[in-house]
Amino acid sequence: MAYVTFVDPNGFDDEKEIALAAWAGAGITGRVVRWDDPEADWAAFDSVVVRSAWDYVDRRAEFLDWARRVESVTRLLNPAAVLARNTDKTYLRSLGDLAIPTYWVAPGEAVDFPDLDEYVVKPSVSSGARDTIRTGDRKKAETHAAQLAADGRTAMIQPYLDMVETEGETSLLYFGGRFSHAVRRNPALTGGALGSERQNGRAELRSPEPDQLALAERVLAEFPEVLYARVDLVRLSDGAPVLIELELTEPYLFLRYAPGAAANLARALAEVL
Repeated sequence: MAYVTFVDPNGFDDEKEIALAAWAGAGITGRVVRWDDPEADWAAFDSVVVRSAWDYVDRRAEFLDWARRVESVTRLLNPAAVLARNTDKTYLRSLGDLAIPTYWVAPGEAVDFPDLDEYVVKPSVSSGARDTIRTGDRKKAETHAAQLAADGRTAMIQPYLDMVETEGETSLLYFGGRFSHAVRRNPALTGGALGSERQNGRAELRSPEPDQLALAERVLAEFPEVLYARVDLVRLSDGAPVLIELELTEPYLFLRYAPGAAANLARALAEVL
């Protein structure tokens, strides 16, 4: 079994060892492999599990070509079609009112969105809040959206929700379609500072509310047969939960936060082998 990662000079993927140990406990031998390793023989693996391929953003086309090649010779988890859809946040459009209100500016389109108290503007292909701004200045939001579109990228404009500074984001983790655990994540854009994947480590275990569980399951119904999923939710001003992001490609899974979380992932993996 391949545990797919990338070349990280800081060695940040602190979930590798706990995941591999849980796999071993389920009778699954795992090996860490870079997704872009030219020497990797993907056909030699029973399955290939994408985990911390966190450099795909700058190489998305190459990453998706790799995913399709791997899937042609072995089982890829999550599947290549899921990765292709999920690595561009325009998938939020198909989810309608399940997702946070979002306004889009594609290359060649006019910058047009309603007045908001505060704006979050980001490209549809990004991770770790890269090239993302939070601002109360409409002109600044328009300029950033226009620049993203001029660079050939689709811009997303969303309202900034103050509740994330008190309640935070709730991330619900699902393995094999079953709820495993949930955490409260600290906001990535507090005080205007940009976040990174490393901020995912600042969280605390949380019991989700029934309406959050119901929403997560409605969202995941649109993406059946995935091994792992992280459903990131916030609440609107009226208290209704909405999806802010669905992580099906390379999410941090907070395996250290809940007893049995890594075992839940291993069990889900064993069931699909």
